[in-house]
Amino acid sequence: MAVSSSVGSAKALACFRTSPLAPRRTGMNLPSLRCLLSYNPLYLAGFVCSRLPSIKMCASPAASAELKKTVWVWTENRQVMTAAVERGWSTFLFGSKELSEDWSSTARIHPLFIDGLEILDEGNQKVAAISVISSPSELQLIQPENMELQNTVIDFQGDWQVIPAENIVAAFQGCTGTVLAVSKNSTEAQVFLEALEQGLDGVVLKVEDMDDIIKLKDYFDRRNEAKSQLQLTKATVSKVEVVGMGDRVCVDLCSIMRPGEGLLVCVGSYARGMFLVHSECLETSYIASRPFRVNAGPVHAYVTVPGDKTSYLSELRSGREVIVVDQNGLWRTLIVGRVKIESRPLILVEAKENSGSGTYSIFLQNAETVALITPDRGSGGRTAIPVTSLKVGDEVLVRKQGAARHTGIEIQEFIVEK
Repeated sequence: MAVSSSVGSAKALACFRTSPLAPRRTGMNLPSLRCLLSYNPLYLAGFVCSRLPSIKMCASPAASAELKKTVWVWTENRQVMTAAVERGWSTFLFGSKELSEDWSSTARIHPLFIDGLEILDEGNQKVAAISVISSPSELQLIQPENMELQNTVIDFQGDWQVIPAENIVAAFQGCTGTVLAVSKNSTEAQVFLEALEQGLDGVVLKVEDMDDIIKLKDYFDRRNEAKSQLQLTKATVSKVEVVGMGDRVCVDLCSIMRPGEGLLVCVGSYARGMFLVHSECLETSYIASRPFRVNAGPVHAYVTVPGDKTSYLSELRSGREVIVVDQNGLWRTLIVGRVKIESRPLILVEAKENSGSGTYSIFLQNAETVALITPDRGSGGRTAIPVTSLKVGDEVLVRKQGAARHTGIEIQEFIVEK
């Protein structure tokens, strides 16, 4: 999931820009939209997307799934403004020229202005309308055929948010009308951005605390998997040895994993080399597949978590996030639903990287459902090798990284691990 940064729809942008916005051209001739309730002048700091075409068009659901997201920030707090600018969110909307001039002295910004229920650019052209929704009948009006302006900001009143957001996502699926929802914090913003998986086109983050800006930006960073690819290295198995009993950890996630995906568990015993442990999504003769589960390794092993950090498997809890990686290094963030720690027989695997001198090791449960992911062999090749079938000379995937860690953060220091 990526974020774009010019006025209008994210549907036309292919990349995320961090530089300040250039002034927008004017000349849009859009009719006004009658809204339900009146608004007071407000301040919006916006990180917005490029302008929509004037004619409504629809695309296939597959195409719409790749759309970028829009973020506007509604605030009167200078610290929030500064935090937004520092993260590339440089388009601001004001209720007065005075505030625009004041903030322009602090940072390079591109101003937009509120006029009642309409959002205007510097050329006094309408770029969006604001609509307040407090009942099902009002929600029914938010349909593609009823939209006179291509960009609509919705303020959901009351406790109902998720279901109305899902209704709007369903109604606008594949169409170019851009709909944003006002969010009172970063957590609420995530709800709107994830409704029916696809989410609304964006959010208006109405906050006075810059921590919400930071958290929302971190959220986008974690889910920007389209361009996030981890470098994986081929390694050749040099030792397979059955050892004694140990406490191993099964990690059950809140999402389904695909063949070729697994946890980047350094589940290596050393932080310098992480093995890619496959999920239990493959069918076996003796037990049904559990594509939400990774039998990850013993309690002392590391697992990769967001923020380029590691955590001990024993530290995982319901609600924590972990990184799931496929054979090609593409990754996504998933939520832990449950962790099971049980005493089981273990097997020790050692492997040497093919293009270097590094040797890495991992303990895993000695069971047919536990497997290491192999290099991609094409459509006819295998994705993983069960540890019970693993032999010297087999190739597996590992991720190299710095050896020294302090509270899960990579640091530069002398360290020896044996």
